[in-house]
Amino acid sequence: MRALILAGGAGTRLRPITHTRAKQLVPVANKPILFYGIEAMVDAGITEIGVIVGDTRDEVMEALGDGAQFGAAITYIPQDEPLGLAHCVLIAKDFLADDDFVMYLGDNLLEQDLAAFTAAFERERAGATPPDAQILLKQVPDPHRFGIATLDSDGNVVQLIEKPADPPSDLALVGVYLFNALIHDAVAAIEPSPRGELEITDAIQWLVDQGRRVRCELLTGWWIDTGKLTPLLEANRLLLERIDSQIDGDVDETSVIDGRVHIAAGARIINSTIRGPVSIGPDAEIRDAFIGPFSAVGARCSVVSSEVEHSVIMDDSTISDIPRLEDSLIGSHAEVNRTRRKPRSLQLMVGDHCQIDVE
Repeated sequence: MRALILAGGAGTRLRPITHTRAKQLVPVANKPILFYGIEAMVDAGITEIGVIVGDTRDEVMEALGDGAQFGAAITYIPQDEPLGLAHCVLIAKDFLADDDFVMYLGDNLLEQDLAAFTAAFERERAGATPPDAQILLKQVPDPHRFGIATLDSDGNVVQLIEKPADPPSDLALVGVYLFNALIHDAVAAIEPSPRGELEITDAIQWLVDQGRRVRCELLTGWWIDTGKLTPLLEANRLLLERIDSQIDGDVDETSVIDGRVHIAAGARIINSTIRGPVSIGPDAEIRDAFIGPFSAVGARCSVVSSEVEHSVIMDDSTISDIPRLEDSLIGSHAEVNRTRRKPRSLQLMVGDHCQIDVE
């Protein structure tokens, strides 16, 4: 089995951060979003991974390399225009060959055992009525915003509708799909949708219309599309909930560490309180500061005389003399400084290499 990970989107909903970086490489809990998907593939025993890349291909390729850091072999597949998920399958045909494969959206995070998901497909493939595809579904309160599935009494897919005005169910497609080689016929047979894209929902519907079995699994845990600020911060919170305490950096005797806190090697905590769950990256300095729950401070950051809570601060950034920064995403090499000492709480999304002086 192989994997196809989609990392070509522009990330317009996360601007200004994504003006200067791939949305899939924005960190949550101090690790790029895309890394979680690749690690899940490897944990499921899938090491041949194709990555669809677009305008941010250079940055993605630099971050992932040849895949050796993950125990995988990565092949890059360029997509010159965002022409749909089914188009990604179409251009990856040479890489995928006739193998079964998992397709995974690189900016999604989910609480799902991918190994169990693939094992269920392989088990069913050995049965009397083997499926040609398997999708992951999640009950959602607002199904008109998603691709929605209708199932028969045996739990097989009978209809898929993209963003229906009158949803026939509340079962939304999550960004994980499993296909055999027949999907190549499906993506070659469908036509572009009104928005000019080859829709994966149309390709799966083609399989159903051909009398092929499309199996589903229901996701009971969380699923987050990290394409906007609020869900990205929620993903950061959920992943920080999983961390264990580990202090590899230096904490002076005037500082207080409370709860589950990960402090990487080279980090320095001076006269500060860290209340977990919190992740502090390597060579960061926290001085005369408070870092509150669900915060991730990146490598080589400096937080001085400030309070930070429920925020992501990316590598090489400085937060200075800010009474309170919360629910914020700060890009790399950014500076947020206070020029006057008037108490104020800030909520910011700041791009890379920016300087914000707050009065």
